[in-house]
Amino acid sequence: MASYYPPVAFHFRVDVVGLGIGDDARFTEVGGLSAEMGSEEVPEGGENRFVQKYPTRAKYPELVLKRGLLSNSAVWNWVRDCIVDYRIEPRPVDVILLDETHQPLLTWHLVGAWPTRWAVADLNAGNNGYAVESMQLAYQYFTVDKA
Repeated sequence: MASYYPPVAFHFRVDVVGLGIGDDARFTEVGGLSAEMGSEEVPEGGENRFVQKYPTRAKYPELVLKRGLLSNSAVWNWVRDCIVDYRIEPRPVDVILLDETHQPLLTWHLVGAWPTRWAVADLNAGNNGYAVESMQLAYQYFTVDKA
């Protein structure tokens, strides 16, 4: 009988479709991959003790990506174009969980992603860490492909 082991969460890649892979896929952290069903509460007519709850639509939080600061990056150029120059160009983004042979296990396809925030972590002469940049992406929804 084969044992099941859940996949590791540290072996992944992020592709901003159309910008190439290379160093731009080397993010150290991805956060915000979730979906939530929204709801609307309607008070019960004539019965004050109860509230009916009805589903509305799915909600997706912004995706948060972190990595070591890159000085020359196609992703940074896209972020700058959208935020600084206000040339918003939504792109598909794929978050790919990889197995031990570097093959995709799960792929989250984010539809219509565009950057809403970019930041660099605090610079501190008393700390020996790397300069880390983070960016947030809004998107419409995602789909999931399983290998």
